[in-house]
Amino acid sequence: MVIEVKVPTMGESITSGLLSAWHIKDGDFVKTDQALYELETDKITSEGVAEANGRISLRAKEGAEVEVDQVIAAIDDSADGMKETATGDIQATPELEVNQPETQPEATKITKEPERAKEARPAESPAVRHLAAETGIDLASVSGTGKGGRVTKGDILKEAKSQVPAHTPSPPPPIPGPGTAVLTERVTRKKMTPMRRRIAERLVAAQHSAAILSTFNEVDMSEVMALRKSHQEAFVTKYGVKLGFMSFFLKATVKSLKEVPAINAQIDGEEIVQNHYYDIGVAVSTPKGLLVPVVRNADTLSFAEIELAIAHYAKKAREGGMSIEDLQGGVFTITNGGIFGSLLSTPILNQPQSGILGMHTIKERPVVIDGQVAARPMMYLAFSYDHRLVDGSEAVTFLVKIKEAIENPARLLLEI
Repeated sequence: MVIEVKVPTMGESITSGLLSAWHIKDGDFVKTDQALYELETDKITSEGVAEANGRISLRAKEGAEVEVDQVIAAIDDSADGMKETATGDIQATPELEVNQPETQPEATKITKEPERAKEARPAESPAVRHLAAETGIDLASVSGTGKGGRVTKGDILKEAKSQVPAHTPSPPPPIPGPGTAVLTERVTRKKMTPMRRRIAERLVAAQHSAAILSTFNEVDMSEVMALRKSHQEAFVTKYGVKLGFMSFFLKATVKSLKEVPAINAQIDGEEIVQNHYYDIGVAVSTPKGLLVPVVRNADTLSFAEIELAIAHYAKKAREGGMSIEDLQGGVFTITNGGIFGSLLSTPILNQPQSGILGMHTIKERPVVIDGQVAARPMMYLAFSYDHRLVDGSEAVTFLVKIKEAIENPARLLLEI
């Protein structure tokens, strides 16, 4: 029987994807649950696995744009070219064995002990192979923690930290001079991935359909930094995760949204939809683009629960395991450009949300406190909002509430 391999349904808004990699070749014998391909959509990257044992024939090329429910391969589970023995070894069937004449002289007979075929672990994704090449890690030496023993990006990064890189960086190319050969190809072209294309579309749509305005403030991070320093060790010991800045800002955001509810709303046609829940999106950078997983019911979570949720999403993002459900339904977004060194920026709305908070790098700056100049760790905050729905006074009030909460974190802990 021939079993068709189709592009699965991955959410109402996803109709196509990029077949970014085949893990097998046309005509290979595949086994149930073996990774077959990698599919990249505008939101997530996922892997498809074989539903049966058999010989596979490919019907779509690597790099092709494929539609949901499109047949991209077929598995013939009755193929007799290869079969599995009871032990799981793959051996040639009798039909493919070369029969030697019975009268063949003893001197010319070649007797071979049957070799056990090694159980091959699932093929690593192109992203993992690329990261391994960059870090000089031998994939064969890494114990995979992914499905079926597959090596993940997290495995590569962990291995890289535990050993000295196996290669040294190449010296920079010489400065072209008289008689020096110069690279003639000055540009290369490649097709935009579905995710990058979708990001571009959403950013342009947000600027065309909303009246985006930004307001700024600065916050003294002294109290939060002192609190983290005092309790970090105990926090890690108890919960197994570090106490970061994001949990403070997420808590401050929820508190401020409750005090300025106009920002926890959105426009739908000619109606204003007021949200009474607090599912907050936290932007996470990945090699393929920005993802915004949503921390659900953030108003009910403790600091530890928030940090654990963020760590969980960060791990899923690094390993390409983010699902559609992880990214949908947020009412507000927080993005932290400070981890890359950004001093100030104007974030763009994540529609249909009406607000987004931008965090930035912490820099010691001179500030006046009680008439005295002192050096304090300061962070610029940027709040972009949809001016069709949110008035300037509400936007400024919201950002001031964020500032007050961060500069007095004890009030967040006591929920007052």
